[in-house]
Order: sequence, then structure tokens, then C-alpha cells
Amino acid sequence: MKIILASSSPRRLKLLTDQNYKIEVISPVVEESRLEAEKPAQYVTRLALAKARSIVANDALIIGADTVVVLNSEFLNKPRSMIEAKQILLKLSGRVHQVYTGIGLVCTACGSASADYDSTIVHFNDLTETAIMEYIESGEPMDKAGAYGIQGMGSFLVKKIEGELDTVIGFPMKLFKNMLEVHRECLNKN
Repeated sequence: MKIILASSSPRRLKLLTDQNYKIEVISPVVEESRLEAEKPAQYVTRLALAKARSIVANDALIIGADTVVVLNSEFLNKPRSMIEAKQILLKLSGRVHQVYTGIGLVCTACGSASADYDSTIVHFNDLTETAIMEYIESGEPMDKAGAYGIQGMGSFLVKKIEGELDTVIGFPMKLFKNMLEVHRECLNKN
């Protein structure tokens, strides 16, 4: 059975291939607007499952994922501009926020589907405007929820985390492996 990652994230692909999974990548097309009063965990699990379900394939395990950064109750998604990236990073400076990553699995061979999430608390360093602008000019923040990548140059932004690093990167491997157990019987048959 083939495994398809319904994501254009190179970070998710790397986490999976580093664990020796052979992955085919197909970018999903899913509306990512938040529903009214939707909580972060509900949002990322709904979107992760929607992304997995958006891919049409036979005899495949399809993996969807979604990540959001939440400061208090404000969702900080991917910045649409350098100005927005700066505003997001200034908000996060010296503060604590949560990162939620949802995973959705769809097995097209047996029709099963599941979704779950993990969250990690992130403590940011106090940042100068100069450091923020230098980071933004690197281009790294532009395709990441919360306008930063903890695994790259953006590691200097973070003082500490409480939880799994993979969740902040965008794909909690422990959660994924636990979720695979639900689909193990189907995977072994195919």
C-alpha cells in the first residue's frame, strides 16, 4: 500500500522520510477558513482530515496535517506579507504561545479514517526589531504558521518548549505512530 502525504510542507516530508517511510506527496486543495467559535484542536484536526480526504487514490494511506500557532485566543497563521510577519513576531516576542498540529489519516483500501492532535507550549525570547527584520529578510518565516521555523534559523527566537519539538515543526511523530496502530490491521492486509 502506498503512503501519500497530503501536504506541500518539506518539513513534514523530511520528518517522515527520516523515519524511513516511503512517501508520495500530493498537495491538497482545501478551504482553510476557521469555523465560528472553533477551538484550535478542533480546527487542526478538521483541516488535517479534510486534507487527507481531498486526495483521491486507490489502496493508499493518506496523511493530512495542519498546524496553527495560538497566542491567547488569537490564531496566528502563515503571514501573507513581510509586514504581517513582523507584526506576528512582535506579538510573540517575550511571550508564551501554543502550537497545535493535527493529523488526519484516511485508508482508502478499507475506508477507515481518524484524526487527532498534539500541542506544545512555546516560550519566546525577547526580540529586537532588528533581529526580527533580519530573520524576515531570510525568507524563512513566510510559509510557516506563526511566522517562524523552530528547526531552522528561527531557533534563536525560542527560549524553551514544553512538549514535542515535532509538533512545533508541524508533524508530531509520536502521535502519528500511535495513530498508525488504529490502521495497522488494514495496512497489514494490503
